[in-house]
Amino acid sequence: MPSAGIAPRRAVQLAALFAMMVAFTAQLIGALLPVIPLFIAASVVNLGLDLVLQHQQPALLALLGRIRFDVTVRQLLRDILMLVGLLHIDGINPLEEQAPLTITLLAFYGTHFVCQAVAVLVRRSRSLPFVTRNIDASALGLADAPPRLLYRQTGRRLLRFSVPTTTGMMITAVTGNVFWGGIGIGVALLLSAGGTLYLSSWLLPGKQVVGEQRALAWLDNWLAAYRPTVGMYFSGGVTSAYQANMWLDTLAGLDGKPIIILRERFMVQKIEATDIPIVCIPKVAHLMRLEHSTLKALLHPANSGKTSQILRIPSIKHAFINHGESDKLSSCNPYAKAYDEVWVAGQAARDRYQLADIGIEDKDVVEVGRPQLTPIRPYEGAPIGRYTTVLYAPTWEGWDGNPGNTSVILAGENLVRALLADPSVRLLYKPHPMTGSVDPRAGAADIRIQAMIAAANARRGGALPGPEATAELARRTAELDRLTTADFRKSADELERMRLQGTPEQGHAAAVEAAVTAWEEAYWDAFPEWEHRVITTVRPGIFACFNEADLLISDVSSVVSDYLTSEKPYAVANTSGMAEDDFRAQFPTVRAATILTPDGSGVPALLESVRDPERDVLAAARAELKEHLLGPSDPPSTVRFNEAAVELCARADERRRRMENRLSGIPVQRSQQATTAAGTARPGSGDASDSPAAV
Repeated sequence: MPSAGIAPRRAVQLAALFAMMVAFTAQLIGALLPVIPLFIAASVVNLGLDLVLQHQQPALLALLGRIRFDVTVRQLLRDILMLVGLLHIDGINPLEEQAPLTITLLAFYGTHFVCQAVAVLVRRSRSLPFVTRNIDASALGLADAPPRLLYRQTGRRLLRFSVPTTTGMMITAVTGNVFWGGIGIGVALLLSAGGTLYLSSWLLPGKQVVGEQRALAWLDNWLAAYRPTVGMYFSGGVTSAYQANMWLDTLAGLDGKPIIILRERFMVQKIEATDIPIVCIPKVAHLMRLEHSTLKALLHPANSGKTSQILRIPSIKHAFINHGESDKLSSCNPYAKAYDEVWVAGQAARDRYQLADIGIEDKDVVEVGRPQLTPIRPYEGAPIGRYTTVLYAPTWEGWDGNPGNTSVILAGENLVRALLADPSVRLLYKPHPMTGSVDPRAGAADIRIQAMIAAANARRGGALPGPEATAELARRTAELDRLTTADFRKSADELERMRLQGTPEQGHAAAVEAAVTAWEEAYWDAFPEWEHRVITTVRPGIFACFNEADLLISDVSSVVSDYLTSEKPYAVANTSGMAEDDFRAQFPTVRAATILTPDGSGVPALLESVRDPERDVLAAARAELKEHLLGPSDPPSTVRFNEAAVELCARADERRRRMENRLSGIPVQRSQQATTAAGTARPGSGDASDSPAAV
């Protein structure tokens, strides 16, 4: 069944398309008969409708473009109809008066196409083989971008520059004086020609960036000067940036010189605020230049088709760190065989790989814990306030169509209905950002759940925070935006953003961390304690929701594993069709959870166990499962993660030494014996602290 919201959107698009066809038909009829009031009204409405659709319905206009009825064809047809209309108006001489209008109009279209060609040349001249952030790239000759209207907005430029033409023609239709039509077309011609000349100035040497080879040489020099040691490699779609963002603080805390390597240009702006240098290298040929850098190890939070390209570089060691662990198949993907090491949180993931029998050798699995879970506060006992805060954070439907992936479709509404029926519950609903991206039923259920929550809030009431709380949130939001959002012009392009996002100020990362903490506190204080919340924005993050919640209800997903670090009560919805015992046996992460059926009938008893610790029979199981899933608390996960990075870099250095010895003609066996005698045959054997292998 189609997702709710799609049908109304299609209805709007069909109505807009119908209105455009009616406008063209009315303009034609008004021009031929002629019916001057109809002709004028239809001409104005037709152009105005196209201008509005450029902003409101770009998808519809893209569809019209695919059937060759693009903006240029539509505007040319409108202008032809206006000329035809003037031919049928008494008092206008076609040869003496209308011919100059036609010639001038053709000149206008000529400048429009020239401007198009210049825009293409400018775009090509303002393209580098890479994109950077948090790096001073001023040596590349970066300049501000041209106005977006001239540079990229082809349709809007043509339509806006055509407004004087339409205005003048309509005045001519009323007065019968072609002078006004000539003035209108003349103004349009001057705008188009002037815009073309102005845009052409970006082709002059003073505004040109360096060529590809010089740019790549600059990148090589920067890498040689910065000397990166360990980095994070990421490639993905628009909604997948969270998989990399969750590792930023951990990467920044490593010893050495971290770097982030991206493959998609748009992803540069999707990475959250960080001081770590970011380099996006789209082409494989350019990516291979990293082989000659000091980069020793790359950490991979996700698998992607482009991952295989970076794995071709033998001088770099690769570790798969994943973006979350769960009992789902995606957490033990056979693709992991491609990496040198697989880093997991604890024993549970190690066991999962061995049980999956997908070719991952146990010696290549390294337990590092989950260092990014540090902000999650531990369990402090049963809720003491009037309300029990329940976080419902279901995962998405996944790619395989398994009905047990997400509870949203089969159980979501029942669970939410049962929670809302309890007057002492405050519900936080945070769906996965990809909900509905594969199965429209999930998107439809998500919309209905949000409507249920809105209706429940309308029936509730109580004390409201004072205006000072709202003002504090606005102040904290402005401060956080100032620190995390670059102040770009609307016309800013990739190169202008590179210039503006150069080397960050000293202490910027610490300031962002403090601002996030202050914002989260202000966020929760700005809403009444009785109000249910639907959270679909990036902020507050899932960890902030963990800290606010007394209970989590989720699915078999990494959310459960992460939440367990708090040892708070949690429940998992069983929509797999399995019996409860089989469900627990199949998915170890639910071993310490309350299992809920799709009808939501177990919610009242679950809430009672949360409110009365004597009924919480799973507390000890949660503590045991936490260590099994996430590893021991001592040494801390941040320490173990850093040690794993140091040892992986040591392995890279060891391989480089072997390669150098081979190239220099030293027998491999003798080289290995010498290395062993020096105590450096295995990473972590004591050489990491005084060797260049140290991160």
